[in-house]
Amino acid sequence: MTMLFDLSQDLVEEILSRVPITSLGAVRSTCKSWNLLSKNRILCNAKPRNQFLGFMMMGYNRLSSMRFNLHGILNEDMEEFFDPSIKEIGNLLNQGEIIYKVLYCDGLLLLCVNKKRDTRLLVWNPYLGQTRWIQPKTTMTTTCIYALGYDNNQNHKILRVFDNQGYYEIYDFKYNSWRAFDVIPNWEIDFCRGGASVNGNTYFWTQERMEGYDSFQTPYFLICFDFTAERFGQVLPLPFQHHDDDENTGILSFVKEEKLSVLYQCMHSSVIEIWITTKIEPNAVLWIPFLKVDIEPLTGLYFQFNKTCDGFFIDEDKKVVVVFDLDEQEDYINAYIIGENICLKKVDLGEVRTLYCPIVCSSSYVPSLVKIKEKRKSKRKRISRSEPTTKQGSHY
Repeated sequence: MTMLFDLSQDLVEEILSRVPITSLGAVRSTCKSWNLLSKNRILCNAKPRNQFLGFMMMGYNRLSSMRFNLHGILNEDMEEFFDPSIKEIGNLLNQGEIIYKVLYCDGLLLLCVNKKRDTRLLVWNPYLGQTRWIQPKTTMTTTCIYALGYDNNQNHKILRVFDNQGYYEIYDFKYNSWRAFDVIPNWEIDFCRGGASVNGNTYFWTQERMEGYDSFQTPYFLICFDFTAERFGQVLPLPFQHHDDDENTGILSFVKEEKLSVLYQCMHSSVIEIWITTKIEPNAVLWIPFLKVDIEPLTGLYFQFNKTCDGFFIDEDKKVVVVFDLDEQEDYINAYIIGENICLKKVDLGEVRTLYCPIVCSSSYVPSLVKIKEKRKSKRKRISRSEPTTKQGSHY
């Protein structure tokens, strides 16, 4: 009988490549060699066999993991091969709790959860299986937008910006506390569009405030929140001019959390254009065109991607883009696989029951070894005068 330790390394790697993200924690405890191989996979020392890993919101309290195999796309025989695997994740929320937003950064997910008008935040590391509930600093009922990031010392933080744009709060994981900031901006963040995290910072859609002009007349820019400096940078140009009054589509995403990417589609046009950055910093950005293709053979005439959707990812090596969008009735989600100068396939991913965009991770998910579980408070030990004292290190 074949024993666990008799398996070849190639076979073990094949097994690990098929294990769901949320089950990798159990794999690590199987044996030392599997623990090492899974860590190598997590730290990208071994290239994952699947090109895309991510998460999708399928309902008000339903979160699912996604695994897309694009390995056979544009193979030598020109055969189309696309293998989506979607598995629902349970036991994260209690009954009556509703997820209204999910954010991703550095292998961690931030779930914004409502229950009876009370907002709480749940940070989740799917690989380690750790969760951490965070209570917001204030209970203001005004609209706000969240972001997850980290500073140059790899300290993870949460940003909460309120709709008056002059007040924001930062939660620091290291110190388990919130701090408040005031700013007088000359710009306005678009709260209906999602941001994108690159190198620990988050980039938002924004418009400059100009006297005598309303928001419909001013073009969109990007603005970065720098989690190291804990402040917003200057407005950054997009590779196209886009206004709030038109029906054109602009979708922001990222490539492996190292580059920004943006998709643009003019109203009543079946041509989509995608750019990626060659330089991205809090106060500087450079764009180059990545892909331009007519999607009419795949979608039909006058098809328009939803401009509030934040779901597409890029495989730079294969020159393939996968765009996620809801159908016209917003009941089902579809994946559109688009290659260079060719439309490959449209895939129905299933029914959704949510008012919000279901895609929550728009680039290859890389599991993280960041520990987010809070340290248990130990009972303070009474120290006598004769006993030496030791300084406690901070827990992160």
